[in-house]
Amino acid sequence: QVQLVESGGGSVQAGGSLRLSCAVSGAEFGSRCMAWFRQAPGKKREGVATIDRDGSPDYADYVKGRFTISKDIAKATLYLQMSSLEPEDTAMYFCAAKTARSSVDCSSSGGFAYWGHGTQVTVSS
Repeated sequence: QVQLVESGGGSVQAGGSLRLSCAVSGAEFGSRCMAWFRQAPGKKREGVATIDRDGSPDYADYVKGRFTISKDIAKATLYLQMSSLEPEDTAMYFCAAKTARSSVDCSSSGGFAYWGHGTQVTVSS
């Protein structure tokens, strides 16, 4: 059973920083495509960043240059370092993992079968 547990959310002022963590258990963490998503109230869930099995990251345009995704295989933990936060970044943030089979292609939007419960990020102006 793959389990993902996010932490690190909170309330910050615009321009501030936060680091989100996602502890992963029950999976071969290093072999999975991992991602961060977010969902603001009344809006659709949107992708934020992905990191493939080799550690190569990819970002949505709206966070590029401000957010950094990384992973620590030894700790089985995924991170999202968020800087220069804006009120528009306010959302529930979720980490997700693809199945082992789907992890071959991290660029596709599908295949994220495992999700955490989310951690809230609130950015005030």
